[in-house]
Amino acid sequence: MSYEITVDLTTCDGIFACLVRDGRFEEADDGLVTLPDGRREDGELRVTFDDDRLDEARDAAAACPLDAIEVTES
Repeated sequence: MSYEITVDLTTCDGIFACLVRDGRFEEADDGLVTLPDGRREDGELRVTFDDDRLDEARDAAAACPLDAIEVTES
């Protein structure tokens, strides 16, 4: 299943509740979140996955207290 994770980096505050729900999320050098193979552009982090971890991604988005993470199926 293909899906995209988008993080609004202008909203992300480095709380990292997402890390607890999905181990792909990591702390970047700037203190915000990053993802493997993620593209940072115009204040957003975007990455597309094609795997069976959609539920983990959704859990990470739901855990973000600032609603900075969006998960959309492709």
